[in-house]
Amino acid sequence: MARKTTLSIVNTAKKKSKSGLKNQRSAGKPDVELGKRIRLRRVEIDISQSELADKLGVSFQQVQKYEKGVNRVGAARLQQIATALDVPVTFFYDDDGLGKRASDSKREVESLLFIDSAFSLRLLRAYASVKNQKVQRQFLSLIESIAANE
Repeated sequence: MARKTTLSIVNTAKKKSKSGLKNQRSAGKPDVELGKRIRLRRVEIDISQSELADKLGVSFQQVQKYEKGVNRVGAARLQQIATALDVPVTFFYDDDGLGKRASDSKREVESLLFIDSAFSLRLLRAYASVKNQKVQRQFLSLIESIAANE
């Protein structure tokens, strides 16, 4: 009678080791920031997660994981994402230490990340669609007075 041998698979990719240190290969804060920028650009050009997923050849769940920072984005995939979203790869990275122009760009991206919600984007699009400057000022004044009374 032949003897069966079994292979045991040891899971070495634990989130935290016994010493409390996080595995270096798992996603972290930079991955979350990268995901926010991916989402920001996707929403900015008004495409769905499914549409981006189709362009990348992945599932929309995978795009969700990238955007939430659950899964890391490799270099080749980041290049595909940048191409699909029509931005340079550098759009997704912090611009620290690259001079005034870069810091202005960083502030702009951070501002956009701050307002990255469906309601904020709808508000901005509605405001931008108003062509009369007087009406724009009245609109802004109305919003500011509402905010002041909250």
